[in-house]
Amino acid sequence: MQTKIKTIIVDDEPLARRGLAVRLADFANIELLDECKNGVEAVDKISKLQPDLVFMDIQMPGLNGFQVINELREKQRSMPLIVFVTAYDSYAIKAFDVHALDYVLKPVDEKRLKAAVDKVSHVLALRQDGTQKDRLARLVADITGDDCEEILRRLADGQPISQYADILAIKDGNEVTRVPVNDIQWIDAAGDYMCVHAGNGTHIMRRTMKELEEELDPRRFVRVHRSAIANIHYVSKLVSHVSGEYHLVLQNGTELKVSRSHRDRVKSMIHQ
Repeated sequence: MQTKIKTIIVDDEPLARRGLAVRLADFANIELLDECKNGVEAVDKISKLQPDLVFMDIQMPGLNGFQVINELREKQRSMPLIVFVTAYDSYAIKAFDVHALDYVLKPVDEKRLKAAVDKVSHVLALRQDGTQKDRLARLVADITGDDCEEILRRLADGQPISQYADILAIKDGNEVTRVPVNDIQWIDAAGDYMCVHAGNGTHIMRRTMKELEEELDPRRFVRVHRSAIANIHYVSKLVSHVSGEYHLVLQNGTELKVSRSHRDRVKSMIHQ
């Protein structure tokens, strides 16, 4: 369903207001909220109704179109998109000086009006897309701790934000326990089963180490040997022994042996 563009018309000439309203009625995506007969009324209505778009005459008694914009800015109101409607082409440059999106000349030409509405639709779509991406990026950054700007870059490039699980669903008989991945400290193998050690205890699941490794974010989880994976966020230190062996020591005191084949990767993760 097409989103309606909430619109206000501002013009001190009743016939001009009515004529523009009639023309705008042909646009399915325009919802006309109100009409204002002067600049003072416009400041009040725009502040209250918060339209997306305002078609505004420039020459009006009291407050002209430029002064209306200045008033709105001084009140620190969120600004709608402005399309100026004027009988004088010389006002066009001034219109863009105050950041109007576009302008149309009186008498309003249908093709020119359509071009202005299409431009408004495009800008609003980009604005909405940007807002949604900002909200999503902040949400993901809060959850993952990732850099918000990097998330926005990946969104802009069409890249997935994350392909890794946030929750491990572990079935035990008739029950399924949802374990947050962030809470997992380490995982080790016990025969055909995996022991998932989390803050709320140890959970047993029938999965292979390879399957789990593919589900977990490699920026957080590191394979330490054939039968164990550690969450780097819970690692306290890496200890080298006289024998040449290395062990990861977790914050709870658990020690995990680091195999030779995984040593370089573990070291790299520790020094990040």
